[in-house]
Amino acid sequence: MNAPTAQEWSLKGIWFDACKCAVPCPCSFAQPPTYGDCEGILLWHLREGRYGDVPLDGLNVAMLGSFTGNVWSGQHTDAYAAAFFDDRADDDQREALHTIFGGAAGGWPAEFGEVFGAEMRGMESVPIEVDIADDLASWRMRIPDRAEATVTALAGPTSPEGARVEVHNLPGSEVGPGHGPSIWGRADTDRADAFGFRWDRTGYSSKLIPFDWSGPDAA
Repeated sequence: MNAPTAQEWSLKGIWFDACKCAVPCPCSFAQPPTYGDCEGILLWHLREGRYGDVPLDGLNVAMLGSFTGNVWSGQHTDAYAAAFFDDRADDDQREALHTIFGGAAGGWPAEFGEVFGAEMRGMESVPIEVDIADDLASWRMRIPDRAEATVTALAGPTSPEGARVEVHNLPGSEVGPGHGPSIWGRADTDRADAFGFRWDRTGYSSKLIPFDWSGPDAA
C-alpha cells in the first residue's frame, strides 16, 4: 500500500548482485535457485533520483538477502534480509530512501517487496563504496566489516574482445519489467558478516541491470 502522503519520486541507476547460484543465476529466469536456496548481496547505485524536492543523486543502498525455493512462484520460504543505507545521506534523504525502498511510496520496490515478503533482520546507515567500470568490465561494492563483492564481467574462449554477455527481457528481473539488458559476471569476491548472514565464496553468479523507477502508483 502507498502511504497517503507519498510524494512523486523517480530513481535511475544500476543494480547488481552476487549470489550463491551457478552462472547464470536461475532466479533471474524465474526458475528455482541452483542449490534450492539463494543468498547474496544486492546493491543499488542511484545515478539520478529525487523524492519530491529531495535529491538522491549518487547515493547507494545495499541489502543482504536469503530465501528457499522459487521467489517468483509464490511458494518460496524462509525469506529474510538486512538493509544498508548510504551514510552520506542527510536526514531528509535517509527518510526518502527508507520510504521508497520500504515500499511505502509504491512503484517496483513495493511490488517486489510483496513478492519477496522478507523478514527484516536489521537496518543500518553505513559507508558504502561502489565502483562500476565505464565499460562494464567489472563492478564492486564494499561495506567495511559487513559485506564485499568484486565481479569480473563474464567472458570465454569465443567472446569478442570487449563484448559483454547480455540478456534482454529477463522473465525474473530483480529490477522489474522494462529494464535494459542484464550484463553477466562471475564474482571474484563475495563475502558477508552481518545480522546473522555469513559467507565467503568465489566463482559464483553476478549480474548488473540498469533500472528506471518512479512512483507513487496511479490511483
